[in-house]
Amino acid sequence: MKRHELREIIAGGESSTVEFKRKFTSAEKFAREIIAFANTVGGYLIIGIDDDGSIVGIESEKEEVELVRIAQQMITPDLPLDVEIVEIEFKDVVVVHVPNSTQKPHRLTSADPKERPHQRKAFIRQGESSVTASREMVRILEGMSPASAPFTLSIGDREQRLFTYLERYGQASVNDFARLVNISRRRASQILVKLVRAGVLHIHTANGHDFFTLV
Repeated sequence: MKRHELREIIAGGESSTVEFKRKFTSAEKFAREIIAFANTVGGYLIIGIDDDGSIVGIESEKEEVELVRIAQQMITPDLPLDVEIVEIEFKDVVVVHVPNSTQKPHRLTSADPKERPHQRKAFIRQGESSVTASREMVRILEGMSPASAPFTLSIGDREQRLFTYLERYGQASVNDFARLVNISRRRASQILVKLVRAGVLHIHTANGHDFFTLV
């Protein structure tokens, strides 16, 4: 990355695709940020920049790059990263470019040998924050994989009642839909996920909760 390109990114501030970190002390926290970008639309994680955009630089290039390497080992499936050291205002910063992955969902592994794959947490970007992905979001991410199985979608009375509800109230949660049409939360979740995958609904996350809106 050229210096002027980095300046433009910093000037734009933090967003759903840009995260500033003064420094990282935990590989796990680093891995969570990387996973969130990869599971959303990709982005830049820049170390050596304060929250207000001021350039503080890094103390040790070797230590920061090693932290990136350790963080990568905590991510499954494997995720290639583009890592650069860029000198700006006579200070070095680490720029980690995270791709918009085609192998979603990426998850955080742990050292626990008893941990099962479905127990591993996935993360997504929501605005300027990285948040834990809900079960519905994970299913949607799985459906974005090229290897995902095709599905059929039927629009019946339940779906029509949902659309009417959304037109009236603007949004609905899984629990709202389950109560509306008197079905289990699991079944409601399955229907909503299919509607999102079909491009009929949008899923949003706010304050740790999901809600759905019409496209």
